[in-house]
Amino acid sequence: MQIYILIACDRLEEKQEKKLKTNLPDILKALQDYAESLPQAKVVLINDTESDDCEDWQLGIEQSLKKSIYLKEPINFFNGLAKKFSIDMEIGSIIKGEREAVSYFGTQEGKGDSFMIAQYLDL
Repeated sequence: MQIYILIACDRLEEKQEKKLKTNLPDILKALQDYAESLPQAKVVLINDTESDDCEDWQLGIEQSLKKSIYLKEPINFFNGLAKKFSIDMEIGSIIKGEREAVSYFGTQEGKGDSFMIAQYLDL
């Protein structure tokens, strides 16, 4: 199964948007390091942050998973990002090139639970 996890860049208050823009280099570095640490998982970095408006950004990863146990690592990684940078995430599956959200987690949404998210993804 192909999943994605995106950092919520839309509907941010001005203060949150400014913080996200300030932390962008550190977030990108963390995402890149994560992707490089798991070559077997075929992690692809999503970095469409060229717009001046955060609302238009796409920032996160796509990753292949075969079993629900493998969801634990990306969820724990993104829970750490949420804690460090006060951000929220959207997670979902990719079917025929289309993203379909199944859950949200992070600072405002609450800690992501890999077991529950696996259920939502039918993993």
